[in-house]
Amino acid sequence: MTGSIGTRAADDRITVLLVEDDEGDAVLVEALLEEVGANVDLRRVRTLREAVPLVPRADCVLLDLGLPDTTGLDGLNRLLALSSPAAIIVLTGLDDERQGERSVAAGAEDFLVKGQVDGSALLRGIRYAVGRKHVEETQRQLRDEQLLASEKTRLERGLLPSPILERGQGLGLDFRYQPGGSRMLLGGDFFDVVRTPDGTLQAIVGDVCGHGPDEAALGVFLRIAWRALVLADQEPSRVLRTLHEILEHERHQPGLFTTACMITVSPDRRWARIYLAGHPEPMLLVGDHVVELPRDRAGLPLGVLPDSTWSGLDVPLPAGWSLLLYTDGLVEGRVTGDSERLGSERLIELIGRVTKTRPDWRSHPEGLLDELISRVKELNGGELDDDMAVLLISDEG
Repeated sequence: MTGSIGTRAADDRITVLLVEDDEGDAVLVEALLEEVGANVDLRRVRTLREAVPLVPRADCVLLDLGLPDTTGLDGLNRLLALSSPAAIIVLTGLDDERQGERSVAAGAEDFLVKGQVDGSALLRGIRYAVGRKHVEETQRQLRDEQLLASEKTRLERGLLPSPILERGQGLGLDFRYQPGGSRMLLGGDFFDVVRTPDGTLQAIVGDVCGHGPDEAALGVFLRIAWRALVLADQEPSRVLRTLHEILEHERHQPGLFTTACMITVSPDRRWARIYLAGHPEPMLLVGDHVVELPRDRAGLPLGVLPDSTWSGLDVPLPAGWSLLLYTDGLVEGRVTGDSERLGSERLIELIGRVTKTRPDWRSHPEGLLDELISRVKELNGGELDDDMAVLLISDEG
């Protein structure tokens, strides 16, 4: 029965760590478990110092409070402070039941009085303690997930924009936003869409380099500033210049830059002017294929050089057009079995395959984005590491 502690086996074998310095008590515990044929792996150590590194690999810890290197509840509190789901049962003497009660109040699953339990009661106590600890851990994880979901919803409500674009005006809009990493709540990518009173559509997608709350806050700051400038009817190149100046003053570390793609769509939806500040060019979708746009007007990212300027590229828009704006998180994922990243060229091929398999995508654009992102993740072999913002604007006239 005595052996090294390992992971929980498929046959529900329980790993038990006995922390006991008294030889007689330790032999008694082992004998009681052998008496009932307990399906356990038991390992015994004599001090708390020896126990600490072994606790994370145990299902249950039988802890004597009277160890050479700890007194009272200090040892229990040290083990409870470990990030381990192991159940802890405190072993007490006949004259120290009150200490056992205090141990349970402090966080132990149970306490047993030495000499007052037989093998069946000891095994039952271990099983119950492990079961309760498992339920508690499951409930804790559920609460954490619920809190995470609630916090994410609250943050997204505060950080993501409500585009100023009324339905039924001949333009369709769909977007997706996802922070990078498996549990990140905040990302440095941002986007916004505004339709001004004269019918002109203004849109921006941006990417603050880096990850985390500082970058997310800066992205929100730039987005709000962009919206204010657009609503104030500022000329687009001047808008980018102002964002550049704001970034220089508000960034939390020198050298922090932001890429951006800004577009202006004319009221008649026949042409667009595109401004690139170190950002991937948008994709122009016509039917089931992508029309590549030139990059001869691409400028530097915001925040790189103090005297940077940006000029727009005019692009004619054929009937039934769609514009896909995105941050590089969409194309920075790996392709399984290939050392290269996805990249814009492969993204174009992927868009073509998706649109051909979904001939109704224009009437259901949300399906296009969902399937496109799903395929990108599939090629990556899992969730994307970088932040991602994707914006699809369509001519519905």
